Amino acid sequence: MPYFAALILKLCLPMPTGTLLLIDDEAPLRQAIARMLELEGYTVLQAPDARRGLEALRQHADEVLVVLSDVKLPDGYGLDLLPRYRQAAPLAEIILMTAYGTIPDGVRAMKEGAFDYLTKGDSDDQLMVVVDRAAEKARLQRRVAELEKKVGAQYSFESMIGHSPALEQAKKLAQRVAVTDSTVLLEGPTGAGKELFAQAIH
Repeated sequence: MPYFAALILKLCLPMPTGTLLLIDDEAPLRQAIARMLELEGYTVLQAPDARRGLEALRQHADEVLVVLSDVKLPDGYGLDLLPRYRQAAPLAEIILMTAYGTIPDGVRAMKEGAFDYLTKGDSDDQLMVVVDRAAEKARLQRRVAELEKKVGAQYSFESMIGHSPALEQAKKLAQRVAVTDSTVLLEGPTGAGKELFAQAIH
């Protein structure tokens, strides 16, 4: 594709949006990567070490789509920090970056839930492709979580209307079995609310 055609196509496409967290102790490199991501439309939070990165992640867990973390930080090792990143922001995707990538570390990172494992110095285009894909996956996960929350609220025990002693007793019994793996048989005439109980238990 000719350069100008590619440039026009890029200008016509909507800019990505969302918040990223970039954790790297090399300030010039961190700022350069942040600037590139900001030019692409992202909001970039920056941290120079694991401690401040985790603090920022906890404070902005509802906003951060992607965490880009250097593997070797002054106060932590990226592969060991993966579970802590996940705990702080379960719906965010994690991309690890290193100047000295090894195949075993890359395999371990992917097994432990990293979205990708990149070597510093790879092309900016490759970084942007990976970040965009990770951000899109995080957006989808958030939409699914929101839908599940809405469906859960719609079919929860609290959404059932009525406060008769019989209904309250049935709800208490259903709540007790809902947390088990037991098979439940619901009986009653048509219109008694068996479907609502089934959804709430499920």
